[in-house]
Amino acid sequence: MIPQSFIQDLLARVDIVEVIERYLPLKKGGANYFACCPFHGEKSASFSVSPTKQFYHCFGCGVHGSAISFLMEYSGLGFVDAVKELASGVGMEVPQDDFTPKHDRSREQSLTEQMAQAARFYKEQLKRSPIAIDYLKGRGLTGEIAARYGLGYAPEGWQSLQAAFADYSAASLLECGLVLENEQGRRYDRFRDRIIFPIQDQRGNVIGFGGRVLGKGEPKYLNSPETPIFEKGRELYGLVQARQSIREQGAVLVVEGYMDVVGLAQFGVANAVATLGTAATPHHIQKLLRLTDRVVFCFDGDAAGRRAAGRALEVSLEHLADNKTINFLFLPEEHDPDSFVRAEGPDAFRTAMNGALPLAEFLLAELRKDIDLSTAEGCAKLVHEAKPLVTRIGAPLLRLQVIKMLAEAAGFTQSEVEQAFGIKAAAAPRQFDDKPPFERGFRGKGRSGDDWNGERSFRSGRRNGSGFPRLAPRQSPQSPVEALLKIVVQHPLWAARLPIDLLPDDTPEGRALIAITDAMSVGDLPTHGIGALLEHYRDTPHAELLAKIAGQLADTSFDDTTIEPLFNDTIQKLEADAVSHQIESLTARDRESGLNPAERRQLAELLLHKQKLRVRTKVSDS
Repeated sequence: MIPQSFIQDLLARVDIVEVIERYLPLKKGGANYFACCPFHGEKSASFSVSPTKQFYHCFGCGVHGSAISFLMEYSGLGFVDAVKELASGVGMEVPQDDFTPKHDRSREQSLTEQMAQAARFYKEQLKRSPIAIDYLKGRGLTGEIAARYGLGYAPEGWQSLQAAFADYSAASLLECGLVLENEQGRRYDRFRDRIIFPIQDQRGNVIGFGGRVLGKGEPKYLNSPETPIFEKGRELYGLVQARQSIREQGAVLVVEGYMDVVGLAQFGVANAVATLGTAATPHHIQKLLRLTDRVVFCFDGDAAGRRAAGRALEVSLEHLADNKTINFLFLPEEHDPDSFVRAEGPDAFRTAMNGALPLAEFLLAELRKDIDLSTAEGCAKLVHEAKPLVTRIGAPLLRLQVIKMLAEAAGFTQSEVEQAFGIKAAAAPRQFDDKPPFERGFRGKGRSGDDWNGERSFRSGRRNGSGFPRLAPRQSPQSPVEALLKIVVQHPLWAARLPIDLLPDDTPEGRALIAITDAMSVGDLPTHGIGALLEHYRDTPHAELLAKIAGQLADTSFDDTTIEPLFNDTIQKLEADAVSHQIESLTARDRESGLNPAERRQLAELLLHKQKLRVRTKVSDS
């Protein structure tokens, strides 16, 4: 069984557009890409691929899914073979173990003990290898730094680990990823003739290894596979060693390579950590922002570095806070962090780090790139391109400041940009008192510019679209639970704000929301696209419903910029339904056998609460 964590890590690294483009000629159309559907005969392009949702959907035959689903459908592959095909394209190795990803404390302890034993073996082998020692000295590392990070050396023999373990055939060695087996069942070491970088969890346990070739072999870096104790998307190399310096410096530096971390530490820049061969993930951002108030991502200054920075920016947006900062440092193209600090010295590196580009400036710089702001079209395009990113910023004051900067750059007023983003509609009710519009009798102007009174505006506003946009038109009324499920499928992070006590467990939609909320609460919910969410719930009771919802979202007018008022409005309706249900239950009991004093007080409180909810709903709808 392939661990779910590996599948999610894989989907976070692949781009569904690149995958499908290997088989179909895709043409850009708005935010998505289109082609003639390969699964049914057609002359017009109705097959849509969404890079933001990492999801494909055919509006003709209805087929849809993730990158894995596409390979299964298009190439006729089984699930495992489709995963292997995708993994090979991004240099990942599918775990060959036959285990379930459910954690067991005693089992984990046994595995970490074996990893520690392997780490001791590799460390001892480094002392006995002049070639490996000379390599590290050539990279400017001292024995003190090598010892601090527990560096080791894996000998070039095929079964060197036999000297470290009494039972080289033990299943646990395969489960840890220390060894591999070929088709004939012959076992051999995963790491051979490589410098070994032990990867530790926050408790200091060795949970994986990174291995770098001494010469020019491929791959340059080889990592442990996903195991019951190691998930790449959740861990950071060097965090244990950097923790004290991070606290002292009030900042953490995120680099891309193991050698960058130890090279910087050699020169006294000890607050650096590295991602483990993956792009930055929401788990990384959350972990670092819990540890410090400033995160600095350091990338090479080439095109690949800018793309990696763009991915880090996107996964950071929802997790920003007004008391936290994220910056981006771009080195000259000829340097990586290790070479820069050796060439220019630690003071120059710290100066560059202190001058790193703030997230807001980097965001606007990326948005302005290739846009001609001397034209009206260019200014409009800038605001249009900014909407899906700026509205995701989780820090309210920072989002406001970015909107101001964006308005100034594009030649609009702040109010005009906020209106374009759908923010004004949510803020408008704050101008008035608690009375609903039809009781205040205020006057305004409709879309045509004609005056209308308050009562007419309240009754007609939602029909005319003067309130915030709703989900796509539907043939039958949509319940609050169904609306919430659509929001959460498209934006999984909003599951963290769901009121679990209000979610019903007597409908498929309610049960799906509860499952998603539970996954979010334990940090197990994928947040990098609808395709990843569908794969997470493949072969579960919720799979069919979530696939249906995903198909509906592929052709929806759902507006990302108004998600907050829509979410709050739907929660309010859900709460109102729950209150009405309790009132009906108490009223029925009163007719049958009467209520005791406590129940009468409860009924009176519920009726008052229902009235307040009704007034709040009218105000928000206006």
